[in-house]
Parts: sequence; C-alpha cells; structure tokens
Amino acid sequence: MANERLRAALLAKGVGVGDLAEAIQVDPKTVERWVTKDREPYRKHRYAAASYLGVDESYLWPKALSREQVASASESEIITVYPHRWAVPRDAWGHLFEKASQEIGILVYSGTFIHDDKGLMRLLADRAGAGVRVRILLGEPDSAEVAQRGIDENIGDAMRDRCKQAITYFRNLVPGAEIRLHRTVLYNSIFRGDDQLLVNTHAYGQPAGDAPVLHLRRVAGGDMVGLYLGSFEKTWDGAVPLES
Repeated sequence: MANERLRAALLAKGVGVGDLAEAIQVDPKTVERWVTKDREPYRKHRYAAASYLGVDESYLWPKALSREQVASASESEIITVYPHRWAVPRDAWGHLFEKASQEIGILVYSGTFIHDDKGLMRLLADRAGAGVRVRILLGEPDSAEVAQRGIDENIGDAMRDRCKQAITYFRNLVPGAEIRLHRTVLYNSIFRGDDQLLVNTHAYGQPAGDAPVLHLRRVAGGDMVGLYLGSFEKTWDGAVPLES
C-alpha cells in the first residue's frame, strides 16, 4: 500500500523522490519505499522529511506516534497563553515578524491594530523586501461574513469600513506582499512567523482584542501548529487575489 499523504506532500512542494532523498541525505530507493510501500522511516528521517516538506510528521506517518506522544508533543508547542490580545507585549508581535526568514502569514478581517502600528507595517515591508514571503488574508468588505461579524459585535457597517481601510493600508504600505480577500467565518485570527504562531481565538459577540491569544511553536510530533497552518492554507486557497 502506498503512502498517498507522502506522495501528495511531494507533489504539493513540487519535488520528487530524488530531491527529498538528497535533502535529508538518504538513498533514493529508501524514499521510494516510503512512498510506494508505506515503509516507516527512522524517527530522525521522519522529522527531517516532514520539516523539508513543511508538514507534520504525524500527518505523513500517523501510526508512527501514539496518541499520548502526539498529545505530549502538542502540549510542548504552547509557549504561553495571553488572556487578551491587548495583553500581548508589543515586542512579541515585532519578534514574530522580525525573526521570520521564510514566511509571514496574517489571517484577519481587518487587522486594524497591525496597520495602525507604523513600526510593524515598516517591518512587514522590510521582510518582504528581504525575500520573505508575506501573505495577508483580509476580509472581503461586502461579504455576508463580514457583515455578520459587524452585527455580532454591535458595530454595524464599521467592520466593512475597517476591511476597506485595511486593504488600502496593506496594499500601499507593504509592497511585495501577496494579498487576498476571503469570505470565511473567522474562527481565529492567525499570525505566522515561520514555525511560530500567535493565534487570536474569537468569542461570539466579543471584540477580537478582548479574546485570548495562544503563542505556539512547532515541535516535532506535535499537531497544533499544523492544524492552524492547515486552516490558513485552506482559507488562502479559497480567497481571491487583490486586484492591483
């Protein structure tokens, strides 16, 4: 039986068996057996392959780790929990973006607190200029989801106006960023800097700034970070690129 998840991860990254073998320094025939015969690699090779492909080890080889091991590793992914977004130190946001060398991701409706901070916006622009991939997902202002969020928070059309404002700010102040508009129910706002996340959970009827924030860092064998990254990617895939 083939490992279809591993095969799909290779296709998604646009690499072949030989590329993976070279990257993690194993024989290509060994990697071929992982794919075609669903052979289970040694732990160090599982971790190396998962890191190279940008997916979770437990996703590629779900039987390799027990539930207890996955739960323990996932718990280790939690750096800290802030009771409210306004309680997150400003430096935490700066470090998240500043330390990113490969990817920055932002999933919000408007992200007002980000685009109101000139320092953070300048930092995002600098990272994009340095070759870091910066992807920003904003709410489609005229979508039913954004309208409902305004109703839920008792701010009416202000949410739509905030989204329109965000489009202007991010488009003009973060050149080089990829911006898309989404129409999803936003269960969480997600802020990514490589393998670290700040996840702003949402509570019905409450402003996002009052809701808790999880600071997470990917750990081998854990699946919390992968869960939120998967949510980001699904939203990105269904979003519409912002017209220039």
